[in-house]
Amino acid sequence: MKCLIIAAGEGSRLSNRGDSKPLVPLLELPLIERVILNANRAGISDFYIVIGYNGAKLRNHLDQFAQNRDLKISYFQNNQWRKENGLSVLAVKEKINENFILLMSDHIFDKSILEDLMQEEVINREIILAVDYNLKNKIVDIDDVTKVLIDDKGRIVNIGKNIKEYNAYDTGIFLCSPAIFEALKESSANGDTSLSAGIKILAKKKKSRIFDIKGKYWIDVDDENAFKKAENIILADLKKISDGPVSRYLNRPISIRISKHLLRTSITPNQISLFSFIFSMVGALFFFFGGYANLLIGGILAQMASIIDGCDGEIARLKFQTSEFGGWYDAVLDRYADAFLLFGLTYYVYFLGENLLYLFIGFLAIIGAFMNSYTADKYDGLMKKNLTPGKHYFRIGRDVRIGIIFIGILINQPSLILFVIAFLMNTENIRRILIFYKKK
Repeated sequence: MKCLIIAAGEGSRLSNRGDSKPLVPLLELPLIERVILNANRAGISDFYIVIGYNGAKLRNHLDQFAQNRDLKISYFQNNQWRKENGLSVLAVKEKINENFILLMSDHIFDKSILEDLMQEEVINREIILAVDYNLKNKIVDIDDVTKVLIDDKGRIVNIGKNIKEYNAYDTGIFLCSPAIFEALKESSANGDTSLSAGIKILAKKKKSRIFDIKGKYWIDVDDENAFKKAENIILADLKKISDGPVSRYLNRPISIRISKHLLRTSITPNQISLFSFIFSMVGALFFFFGGYANLLIGGILAQMASIIDGCDGEIARLKFQTSEFGGWYDAVLDRYADAFLLFGLTYYVYFLGENLLYLFIGFLAIIGAFMNSYTADKYDGLMKKNLTPGKHYFRIGRDVRIGIIFIGILINQPSLILFVIAFLMNTENIRRILIFYKKK
């Protein structure tokens, strides 16, 4: 499926951040790159970009970007970019003769909105608009947003920025048939060159319906206030519903702040994974030296490694560098780090009392940690499938293990750490087995 992106306007309200709005960096990545890469992750690789104001600069930038990301980008010039956005859509009317996605270069949104919209069936040359029914959405600029009035059959009745009666907001995400070109040509001939005017014409023919985004995030980055909101939304989206309690309330708030600064560097997610692993290994090494001072240093390094371990995934998502290898590589390093940390702690505790029971407890802690990680993938998949989307669920995982090690070391109770980890990890594994059994 092709994707048409409107990027012709001047965007004067963000001119203090750059002379080309689509190229204004949001968390170190230009707005239009975020839109393109989001669509690419949803399965689109063929893009049509309508340029206008400062078009040469935008095109030169995107040519290099397309080469780096292996994308196909075609450009279309809208010399009447000072007029409304319907003319930008009409600029490609001779080139697109099938259903296509229509996006705005300054609208940031949850990728899953586009993925779900692309599954919709376009019937009888209609257009489908993704809408937000949440009229209390504090992210929305009520004075600037396009409002939509929808009937009880999901069809658009009216649309526009100044309509008085409405029950949803236009998100700027469309699944269109070529009928949109005919409608826009008709509305332009009548003196209205807005995209909304074309949709109104199709609405009168009952060929405009909606797709409910069901509370997922989107924002029109149109001014400084919206820009700051967009930053916060993207950073907040880095939190995972699978985050355990330690990660949710301690690690993630710190790692997100670190990641925000790391974005300005060329460091890669895999390099961060390796750096976190080295921290863990050095921490484990201090356990072997003996003495509370070394134990404390090791515990601090382990907790620091746990926090940094969140940055690799955050940077990968912020830079659109996620990969199957990266996730697997991080998981392998985590398993090695866990084994050495727990073995080092077992060694420390054993030589305190020279009791073989500590070796057995240490073994239970190590095997429990490994099985906890082994069962995590299917457990997380089951929880995400059966629970309300976006809601956290109960999970005891690596963040809890490292958190217990850190807290236990602070109070100088290394033997208690092993007992607690051995008990919690194996109990959690049994709990997961029972959940799977009941859901079989």
